[in-house]
Amino acid sequence: MDSYKTVKTEAYDELIEKRSRFIGYCKPVKSEQEAVDFIAEIKKRHWDARHNVYAYHLRDGQIKRYSDDGEPSGTAGMPVLDVILKNDVVDVVVVVTRYFGGVLLGTGGLVRAYSQSAKIALEASEIVTMSLCCECALNCSYTQYGKLNTLIIGAGGFVDDTAFSDDVRLSFHIPREKLPSFDKQLADATAGQLSVEVLGEKFYEIS
Repeated sequence: MDSYKTVKTEAYDELIEKRSRFIGYCKPVKSEQEAVDFIAEIKKRHWDARHNVYAYHLRDGQIKRYSDDGEPSGTAGMPVLDVILKNDVVDVVVVVTRYFGGVLLGTGGLVRAYSQSAKIALEASEIVTMSLCCECALNCSYTQYGKLNTLIIGAGGFVDDTAFSDDVRLSFHIPREKLPSFDKQLADATAGQLSVEVLGEKFYEIS
């Protein structure tokens, strides 16, 4: 897999449905333990809430878990997980806290409220695409630096660091599928004098 979608940051949003208050929390996580710890944190914060429903989906092992936390079966946790899956998001946990407002919502009302709470929580956290990138380095002369810096950016790369000494060392990452094209552009621009040093691969957020 060369790319996947996840969320950028921990965030929350809330809505009121027939006097019941729904607070949707969302957080990026890398492991099941991180997800479990976040769920426990929200439950502790909202110990007085009627329900703390959750769902999470992890890329490693394609783990999917959810809980209705006392709501009627199928009306809470599964709708939250469905929103996560329909948005094709992984490495994420969503917790929806409900403070009961005294009015029963019914099966359909609960499904809609929990689905909407999960949706606004994901939106608050901002869904982003992570692409597998090659981490690279390139040594060049001072006269070549400006041209090559522009070349990297134009090819879809991102300059991470620039070290100036006897020459210039550019450290950058570029989506793996774009590296062959960049190699060709680099060869054309420098008459084959320079080559890219590939240091490794890592997932980066790509706009």
